[in-house]
Amino acid sequence: MTALARSIFKSILLILNILIFNNILSQTVPKNIDEKNDVRDSISINKDSLNLKKDTILPKEQLEDVVKMKAEYKNSSSITNKQTTLHKNAQIIYQDMQIDADYIRFEWETGKIYARGEQDEKGKIIKPAIATQAGKKYEYNEVIYNTKTKQAIAFNARTEENEGVIVAQKTKKYNDSVYVMSHAIMTTDEYYIKKKDSLPDYHISAAYIKLLKGKNNSQVVTGPFQFFIEQVPTPLILPFAILPFSDKRSAGILIPSFGERQDVGFFLNGLGYYQPIGDHFDLKILSDIYTKGSWNLKPELNYLKKYRYSGNFAADYGYTVRGIKGLDDYSRTKTFRIAWRHSQDSKANPYFTFNASVDIVSSKFYNNTVNNNYIFNGNVLNTTQTSRVNVTKRFLDFPITISASATYNQNFATGNTDIRLPDMTIAVNQFYLFKPKTGVRTGLLENINVNTGFALSNYVTTTEGALFKREMWQDLKTGAKNNISLSTNTTVAKYFTFTLAANADNVLTTKTLEKSYNPLTNLVEDNYKSNVAGYTTFSTSASLQTVLYGQKNFSKNSPIVAIRHMITPSLSFSYSPDFGDKSWGYFRNYSNARGEMTPYSIFEGGIYGAPSSGLQQTMGFNISNNLEMKVRSKTDSTGVKKVKIFENLNISGGYNFAAERNKWSVFSVNAQSSFFNNKLNVNTSLTLEPYKIIFEEGSSTGTRTDQFGHFSLQGINVQMSYPMSEAIFGKKEELSKKYKKKGEIRNENYFFDDDNYAHYQPTWTLNVNANYAYTRGLSREGTKTATVGMDGSIKLTPYWNINGSTSYDVERKELAMTRIGFARDQRSFTITFNWVPFGQYKVYDFFIGIKANILKDAVKYKERSFTQPNSSF
Repeated sequence: MTALARSIFKSILLILNILIFNNILSQTVPKNIDEKNDVRDSISINKDSLNLKKDTILPKEQLEDVVKMKAEYKNSSSITNKQTTLHKNAQIIYQDMQIDADYIRFEWETGKIYARGEQDEKGKIIKPAIATQAGKKYEYNEVIYNTKTKQAIAFNARTEENEGVIVAQKTKKYNDSVYVMSHAIMTTDEYYIKKKDSLPDYHISAAYIKLLKGKNNSQVVTGPFQFFIEQVPTPLILPFAILPFSDKRSAGILIPSFGERQDVGFFLNGLGYYQPIGDHFDLKILSDIYTKGSWNLKPELNYLKKYRYSGNFAADYGYTVRGIKGLDDYSRTKTFRIAWRHSQDSKANPYFTFNASVDIVSSKFYNNTVNNNYIFNGNVLNTTQTSRVNVTKRFLDFPITISASATYNQNFATGNTDIRLPDMTIAVNQFYLFKPKTGVRTGLLENINVNTGFALSNYVTTTEGALFKREMWQDLKTGAKNNISLSTNTTVAKYFTFTLAANADNVLTTKTLEKSYNPLTNLVEDNYKSNVAGYTTFSTSASLQTVLYGQKNFSKNSPIVAIRHMITPSLSFSYSPDFGDKSWGYFRNYSNARGEMTPYSIFEGGIYGAPSSGLQQTMGFNISNNLEMKVRSKTDSTGVKKVKIFENLNISGGYNFAAERNKWSVFSVNAQSSFFNNKLNVNTSLTLEPYKIIFEEGSSTGTRTDQFGHFSLQGINVQMSYPMSEAIFGKKEELSKKYKKKGEIRNENYFFDDDNYAHYQPTWTLNVNANYAYTRGLSREGTKTATVGMDGSIKLTPYWNINGSTSYDVERKELAMTRIGFARDQRSFTITFNWVPFGQYKVYDFFIGIKANILKDAVKYKERSFTQPNSSF
């Protein structure tokens, strides 16, 4: 659609909407009850001007109970007129009905009660009459109540039900279940309900409203109505509405957000319907509609059983349409998503648990999503997706735990899917071989503990097109594994901890590998054969560890009090045989392109991996450092502040005595520290190659030589983050000292200047992060990535909040995905706006949601922000 066509289309729609809205307004929608005064005071009716003939309530029978009356100053009865009048703090009680008013008149024969609120000198009601029935209060300017028929007519009545209120010029009560009101407004604004404000921040205005009160819930049925925000009429006009006034769940329309997205056009997001089903289920059906033809349907079934379990089933199905049909840039992509969440209450059964987190999507789902929530939440950047179902069984009398699971891992970059179905383990709880004689375990023998278990798994790597088809089942690998590990430790010479450990694995698998070189394709081909085979591996290790402390104290005049250094060195030795030896039978040879015999493991690519080749007699070392400093501080109550120079500085490496060449492994250095009062967090890791690397001419991959001492950088990673807020700039001048006037707006304290402008100290947070990574390995040229990002929020007032995030790729010199949003709290409803200003998913989204609990299902409210994921998934 061209810009000119879109403009003409929008103009025609606007003209049609104005004509339709004005026509409906002129015929069906009442004006706001009172534009100047409080709604309940917008009518002042004298008791003698009532048209009692039109609204007469005829008596049926005599009174069934005693009528109790009292008044503060005057209590008079007239035999001639057969009536009693009460003045000042008057009260009349009949059965469950109590009326408190400034003036009450009771007619003996008809059983009618007329009550009126307190008037000022001009006859305006300044204090309403109050009627109490069945524990609920009703306010009126004037009311006529028939004690025999229990019907009533009230003027300027205020009726509260649960979290809502209805104010009507005229209300007729037919019985305890049916109330009919004319020229009424309805709102759920709690400030207006609690009379903290004389005008509601929003309301609907209708010519007629019927209130139907049930035993457990109430319902409001309206004629044509119009929606008002801050007394301003909006174009939202509907012919009728059925709204719940109940604490229980009830069906209703789900209000959408609206906006525009660059690639798919204008939209309505989240339009749908909510339907509760019994006490344990509810159903939501949401839809997304776009002007360029894209659409999406999202049903969701939620379930809950208290103290047992909860969860939901959800689906997402639609088509994303881009471009113009008939042109080269046109595309129409189908997307789907299936999700299931199940969570068991921890108290339901401690010996049996069942949890599920299933989330399966089409391979192009995130790249072609029409659900804007996935954009705002950053899901469009996902490269993997994992689903898992897990069952765990424990026993009271047996020391074993049985677990079974199924996993489904999707990789959108490669298009492959990894499936484990099922994956089962039987673990024996850790136990000690020898019981201590003294009750305290000492020595190597008494500390020997055993861990063992059995595992069974089925695994396959496939593509989306081959899922659950014949080729997938042919590639399925099945295996079983038994593991036994023993470990023990003791203290040596008071300061050293000595540890011994042994580990053995026994593996069975249903597939073995046969490699061969194909001269026609010049490729090495892998052929998996279906046969049962197994292998056993084992290893042993020993380690010695201690802790060394060092501290340097400084003079009293020095700003540094002391420096403390803690070193935790450890030495270890590990041994495992050469499972590549022919005697084990785990390795075979194939002839490569040059005719050389190349060894390979027949278990390579197996479900539990393959045995390692080469004798391992490795001496490893690890040195962990912690360096802290105490400095003098005037701001600290103790006068001393602790500064962490290195929270952890770890250096590790190994030397294999059995290796024929390159006995040293690469050296690893990891560091973690924080600066500026623990605000700036820095994590660093690097690897060093101890041998010289040479490159042959024309080759991009190097070879390690035997020349030790030529240390070169193989890789480095630095991550930094710094959270900031207004507090880092120190204490600000208190508003109480700067401004003398103080007041309250919506229960929040403000200070006012001489021009009566309110002042508030904004609060904000900002997190700045940076990441640099360099990876080289044995390559001639390394790869670098460098990004700088930030995310934060600012609270301009207690009711305005702005948030957003962005990042910059230093290497590519471009901004990554940037998001901006704001939220405005309007007491009883919230306005949110989210915006992605550039990139592939350029979009803005606007939403208004009512917060009242009684309307949470009828007009469903859901927060939408960058930090709130889609509730369906």
